[in-house]
Amino acid sequence: MSRFNTKTVKALLTSPVRSTGRTVRNPQGGPGHPRDARSELFLLAVANFVTQDTFYEGGADRDDRFAALVRALAVEDPEWTAGLLGWLRGEGNMRTASLVGAAEYVKARLDAGVTHGPTGRSVVDSVLRRPDEPGELLGYWTATYGRAVPKPVKRGIADAVRRLYGEKSLLKYDTATKGYRFGDILNLVHAAPDPAKPWQGELFRYALDRRHHPDTAEVPGTLRTLAAHRELVALPVAERRAVVTAPDGAARLAAAGMTWEALAGWLRGPLDKAAWEAVIPSMGAMALVRNLRNFDGAGVSDEVAAGVAAKIADPREVERSRQFPFRYLAAYQHAPSLRWSYPLERALGHSLGNVPALPGRSLILVDRSGSMWAPLSARSQLNRADAAAVFGTALALRAENADLVEFGTSSAAVRYRAGESVLKILGRFGDLGGTDTTAAVRRHYRSHDRVLIVTDEQVAHSRHGGPTEQIPAYVPVYTWNLAGYRTGHGASGTANRHVFGGLSDAAFRMVQLLESGRAADWPWLK
Repeated sequence: MSRFNTKTVKALLTSPVRSTGRTVRNPQGGPGHPRDARSELFLLAVANFVTQDTFYEGGADRDDRFAALVRALAVEDPEWTAGLLGWLRGEGNMRTASLVGAAEYVKARLDAGVTHGPTGRSVVDSVLRRPDEPGELLGYWTATYGRAVPKPVKRGIADAVRRLYGEKSLLKYDTATKGYRFGDILNLVHAAPDPAKPWQGELFRYALDRRHHPDTAEVPGTLRTLAAHRELVALPVAERRAVVTAPDGAARLAAAGMTWEALAGWLRGPLDKAAWEAVIPSMGAMALVRNLRNFDGAGVSDEVAAGVAAKIADPREVERSRQFPFRYLAAYQHAPSLRWSYPLERALGHSLGNVPALPGRSLILVDRSGSMWAPLSARSQLNRADAAAVFGTALALRAENADLVEFGTSSAAVRYRAGESVLKILGRFGDLGGTDTTAAVRRHYRSHDRVLIVTDEQVAHSRHGGPTEQIPAYVPVYTWNLAGYRTGHGASGTANRHVFGGLSDAAFRMVQLLESGRAADWPWLK
């Protein structure tokens, strides 16, 4: 018998994602439960790859819904909305949605004449975490609202520029392919150098000079990385490959801030074994993950590959990269050789570090219906079905006693053993057609202590009612929504009915908070 008794958990625990109490038809023709505006925006935000179509919703419609929700809540509840946007770019790691949200936050407050709550300047600053993002936010603003940029946007960008602009960022991001160069942004926002960075004044002047006078711009001698880079660029093309193959080649490339993306252009030819081995030591962990196929194609040595594998699998590097677990799954599925399999599997495990060890008996249901097979975005090779399977499997492996089930039109138990590889178990999942979540719950629920469902929440009609209605009210039901559609498959925000959003494992912590009787609030308020 389970040592965990669900009835000892407080029966009235609620989570912040709440439905309105109304019932409508979802795109499947089944019952859909609309959520309040804050809940709808949260779930959409954490799943929204901007401009990307989903199975049931076009990209433009989805983006319009996102912008409208931000604009409304920026006026009605600015503290909550500002908290969401800052968290979304930080722990949520959703880049484009947070930039769009910050611009819409400013626009809505200016239009409404609202002055209370967090300023537009502070919100813009909070979402800019990478040096190319000030230009991206400006690009969105001018494309959407014209070239008159308001002061909150300018001042927020100026604050971010002081934080983000440095020598290496200028080399990496201030390129001719960008709509806004560093010099353009400095001209527009008039950012003053950070007093704590005495070199930044010269950097700003050089960024302006190279934008407007690229043929005559001189690198100040105090900017050592830029000076080293200019020295390499000045070398005749015929002498450049000798730099790469020299004993100090890797150190010279690193000192000059030479990225792997720029190296091929500098060499005027493809990256061969020697070139990759020279630039690999200065590459970040995720750049390494993205180039595994290139490493094998060039034939990098086993010694160098071992260093790559160690960095990929380093838990500190995984934490620093803040990548979603599905990034490692996608790399694993497309890596050409077996030497990358184990480090990618370890990295995936580290990225799921917040998965709780659930006591008692758990029923874990993974949606493998047709709508889940759409890619996460046009740029992604991974679909929601496999992402869901990764999360469900990780939960099962960590739980004391779990039944792992895949469902669609039909449903079936998925075999696994304690200590088995997540990626090996993933191969046992299939494609199960339509979506009958209710039937899967009715077939597999056997007095479990909790039910966890990883899904897009779009269910077919069932004469037995919705899936969460099949579970006794005192049993917690946790739904992970991976798509952010408008309606859910059951009521949420009521006793023991909880919905979490997105592809981050941050929500796993909420399960433990809820079951320990502590408050589980929006993640930026925890």
